[in-house]
Amino acid sequence: MNLKEINKELSNKTPEEIVAWAITQAKKPVVTTNFRPYEASILHATTSIKKDIPVIWCDTGYNTNKTYLHAERIIDALQLQIKLYVPQQTSAYRDAVMGIPHIDSPQHKIFTEQVKLEPFRRAMEENKPDVWFTNLRKGQTAFRDTLDIVTQDDNGVLKVSPFFYWTDEELDVYLEEHNLENEFKYFDPTKVLDNRECGLHVS
Repeated sequence: MNLKEINKELSNKTPEEIVAWAITQAKKPVVTTNFRPYEASILHATTSIKKDIPVIWCDTGYNTNKTYLHAERIIDALQLQIKLYVPQQTSAYRDAVMGIPHIDSPQHKIFTEQVKLEPFRRAMEENKPDVWFTNLRKGQTAFRDTLDIVTQDDNGVLKVSPFFYWTDEELDVYLEEHNLENEFKYFDPTKVLDNRECGLHVS
């Protein structure tokens, strides 16, 4: 598979056209979400092409009430086939013994493993996707700037980001056109600094 040629060909396609192309390559596609800002766009684009696509939600347990309520409304509006993955430890237990470690604390790595990386690995191992839709976009972090619409990870999974070259302003229009709400009260407990890579996309 020539990813350079594929990305060149897809660069002028709409998100829905990109999703449609990727679905033809897939036997077991999934889309991942955490219901952060602008996630409704990738959920709409993927389900408009494949209504029953599995939607993997790795919930850290630290979302705001507004994010949880936003998630419920989007799940209902788009009739999402949610597959929920949560940490093996409750947030109450972790708050008692560890709390939310500072980014420079030796415990931060353990915390990130517990609330984000382990649930994500478990989700991928159980679902074994060959195509993984994400809402990565250029400009979010220095690492993501090195990616493209379609990349392939070490396990051969095609990672497809249909909105990779879209701006916030363009996504605002997309959400408005499709009558989708946005959510800005999202909280990621593993990130203290803006623009820090989350760990799920660095392979």
